[in-house]
Amino acid sequence: MTSDDSDYALPQQATGEQLATAGAGVAEDAAGSLRMAISNAMVGMKKQYYGKGPSRARTFFMDEYVFTAMEGGLTRNEETLLAAGKADLVRNYRLAFQESMTDTTTKAIEELTGRKVLGYHSQIVFDPPRTFEIFVLDRPMGG
Repeated sequence: MTSDDSDYALPQQATGEQLATAGAGVAEDAAGSLRMAISNAMVGMKKQYYGKGPSRARTFFMDEYVFTAMEGGLTRNEETLLAAGKADLVRNYRLAFQESMTDTTTKAIEELTGRKVLGYHSQIVFDPPRTFEIFVLDRPMGG
């Protein structure tokens, strides 16, 4: 690695609680709820690492699954690529970035839920712009 490569290092990783605070105010659940904390953490992560966060997020629990759906949050360069018909390029970039962020994302969920994340997947659709974060936990949220 040359000295120029250091400019490309990921920023210091934030904790789940710090990310939840960074995205505060976006989710609709009651203050202090776990769903709200997860939604805020996912929005905070997008703001911190993508440079722009979604305008709305909601988190759902179902057995051992956690789903977070987010609205908006495309960066200006992604919007430009989409206008040029390059949806596959934006999707591939987002999926590659997800792979780089897996540890950060799953650690935040593990910290907030107190459960181990067994599987994680992220997906995006463009019309309307929505991102989905899906986590499989080692046990259901209720037990």
